[in-house]
Amino acid sequence: MSIEVLRPGLATTVQDAGRPGYYNVGIPLSGAMDQYSLRVANLLVGNDETAAALECALMGPELRFHTDAVIAVAGSTMTPKFDGVAQACNTALAVRAGTVVSFDFMRAGARAYVAIAGGIDVPVVLGSRSTYGLGAFGGFQGRKLAVGDRLPVGVPQRTPTPGRSVDASLVMPLDKEVPLRVVPGLYFHRITDASAQTFFDDTWVIAPEADRIGVRCRSGRPLEWRPRAQPFGAGSDPSNIVDAGYPYGSIQVPGGVEPIILHRDAVSGGGYAMIGTVISADMDRIAQMQPNYKARFVRVDMAQALAARAERRAKLDRLRAALA
Repeated sequence: MSIEVLRPGLATTVQDAGRPGYYNVGIPLSGAMDQYSLRVANLLVGNDETAAALECALMGPELRFHTDAVIAVAGSTMTPKFDGVAQACNTALAVRAGTVVSFDFMRAGARAYVAIAGGIDVPVVLGSRSTYGLGAFGGFQGRKLAVGDRLPVGVPQRTPTPGRSVDASLVMPLDKEVPLRVVPGLYFHRITDASAQTFFDDTWVIAPEADRIGVRCRSGRPLEWRPRAQPFGAGSDPSNIVDAGYPYGSIQVPGGVEPIILHRDAVSGGGYAMIGTVISADMDRIAQMQPNYKARFVRVDMAQALAARAERRAKLDRLRAALA
């Protein structure tokens, strides 16, 4: 069973739940930026929820199916079309052999996930089928899809049920202005009290420089750094530090101007101060923010972050129960 890529879209890659466990040697998590929507799509077609699917950023691909299949599209609002006929998102859809599947433009959100019953059957690299573009491994030949690629599809482990769908309350919200909860980080003390206040008071705008490595924010007031003697081994910019590890979701502000939130393909360390970390429960929401969407950073403590994580797990449990 295979799928032919007629048009690849803007940045379509194979992603699954990712490859944790190698951050200490510089290999990031990779995997779907919106882990929740990946699970929605996979569960709809009867896959294991972490199976490899297609992640489509801002513009979808055009695909020809060479055998019958069942697919589901979740995440951003990007209407699938079968030979030009619009279909539903968040629904298991039967595709006949020979059908060309294309997609409308994204009306909301930034990334859609296309799951196929049986999963995308590319080789497992370090425990994952996810594409890591900077390292040029995983996924389909370690890169974004290109015209003429033929994607192998695995054998479904369960019989998928075309027509099943998921309630709107269980899909990813796609708001254009999003609160992002942040735990202040190891270097938060390096910015002045006034900047600590404006960082949380200002509304930030998602910049066009937003990808799987990081999401840049702009339009807030520049941050001021406390005076210091330049440490040995650190750069001269006040935002520089002696190299340290970067947590997933950490926020660095080069020059104090534009915060960058590190995401699934970010490097594991470097020389910029991390002033805070977006909590794990909100990282999926960042994946669905297009350029010019707005964000407000909301200060929380560790107890609140853990409570939010528990709420996200409870929602996942409701999703699993609904699609069992």
